[in-house]
Amino acid sequence: MPTEFLTKRKIEFSDTDMAGIVHFSRFFIFMETAEHEFLRSLGTSVATEWNGDKIGWPRLTASCEYLSPLRYEDEVDIRLCVTNISTKSLTYQFHFTLEGTDIARGQLITVCCKTNPGEKIQAIPIPEFISSQISTT
Repeated sequence: MPTEFLTKRKIEFSDTDMAGIVHFSRFFIFMETAEHEFLRSLGTSVATEWNGDKIGWPRLTASCEYLSPLRYEDEVDIRLCVTNISTKSLTYQFHFTLEGTDIARGQLITVCCKTNPGEKIQAIPIPEFISSQISTT
């Protein structure tokens, strides 16, 4: 079974546009926040240290398909599913729902990298203490 993570988000006034619906760009923030919560649940972070190196997760791609609007004070359910894990990258699918109604679907592909200050960012294999906790089958 693929690794899944569930979270919720209450829509804030600052998430909305002049039409009173969530601005499209906010869904990327919602996906990133869910990713951060997921990584913390694994005992790590998007910015952590490992073997003396700073480790981060730059994005390779980000996309979102919008199906139905959200409004101020709605509480949206967000399901993160890891659909692919390679040696150096993770692919996340996101499914947003409100009371059973499909709201949006998104995807992020991230790559595990050394992000040491003053050095070129370098892709590295995902550390075992992270990859061992994730499955896609």
